[in-house]
Amino acid sequence: MGSVRDIALTANNQAEITVKVSDDFAPLHQGTTAVIRATSLSGIANRYIALTPGPNSNPKLPDGATLGTESTTSIVDLDQVFDTLDAPTRRALQNTIKGLARWYDARGVQANASARYLSPALSQSQQLFAELIRDQESFSGLLTNASRTVRALARRRPELTALVSNANTTAAAIGDENVAFDESLALLPGFLRKANTTFVNLRATLDDLDVLVAASKPATRRLAPFLAELRPLVAAARPTVSDLSALLRLPGPNNDLTDLLRRTPALERVAKPALAESTAALEQATPVLTTLRPYTTELVGWMRDYGIGAANYDANGHFARIAPAFSPYAFTDSPTGGTLTPVAPSQRIAGFQHGVIKRCPGAASQATADGSAPFTDGGTLDCDPSLVLPGP
Repeated sequence: MGSVRDIALTANNQAEITVKVSDDFAPLHQGTTAVIRATSLSGIANRYIALTPGPNSNPKLPDGATLGTESTTSIVDLDQVFDTLDAPTRRALQNTIKGLARWYDARGVQANASARYLSPALSQSQQLFAELIRDQESFSGLLTNASRTVRALARRRPELTALVSNANTTAAAIGDENVAFDESLALLPGFLRKANTTFVNLRATLDDLDVLVAASKPATRRLAPFLAELRPLVAAARPTVSDLSALLRLPGPNNDLTDLLRRTPALERVAKPALAESTAALEQATPVLTTLRPYTTELVGWMRDYGIGAANYDANGHFARIAPAFSPYAFTDSPTGGTLTPVAPSQRIAGFQHGVIKRCPGAASQATADGSAPFTDGGTLDCDPSLVLPGP
């Protein structure tokens, strides 16, 4: 809104500054104030005047008007702040600045990364502090307990000194691992973001857990007698647990369950081809077994009767009577009763000329009234149901 035209020194060592206000903002009115400001504390020739115009309802200031000390505010130099410190404090501040210089020496990239994560950290810290002061009563209790803790720590001054010394050693060890520590800090923001979500969900979980704890309180009254009765069982179970531990893991090779489990993959590699071949064999044998299964009764009867037939013996040992059936007679049914008609010798083996006779299961006995024998499985078996015993 204007420019500085002259800077002079008054008789009482005050700065007298002449400024010209542009026509767009002139004239100024009474109540106008001026503040000397700087763009940064580290500069000297970087100051400017900040004018705050007075209300337009006040009288106008004429050309050449002076704003006295009551309407102006001078700047506070950084050296003036340092002059308020005593000599030991200034030396300590100098050492701090030098230490920071050594700390950031050749670490510009890391410092930039830290500055990038500073804003999220401050945001999370703001949320943390807002949560801390949300419950004033609890926070006051926290401060009271913290005061008691501090007094207790003061009474343990020697132990605390040793703790600080050990912490210093720990910090030095962490400093030696600065690369790993830098990687940990790089992973920390993501961890904090995930932890924030976890803690938010944990709040609802704790609300549900309060209901569980309240419901569990009546049961906890009987917990002490139960634990008292459980103590002898635990004492008696120690040998069993010890034996189980030895079974699971015993020093030495090939003597425990762990070694067995380690060898199981090798056994699986050997057994897998055999099991695959066994599976293929069973799949191929399934049709055969399906065909033979209806003849289980005949097969068992044959084994039983064969044992009876071979049980005879004489001076030469056991012998069996075998009587081949060549159908020497044919049964002829008539109204007056069935008769056996001799079959010519040339026709007695006619049934064997075209293959084995395909009898159905149960054809060795008389046909049943319910039709369950001979068994044809709904006509799916490859057999001739007409081949049955003669007679009623």
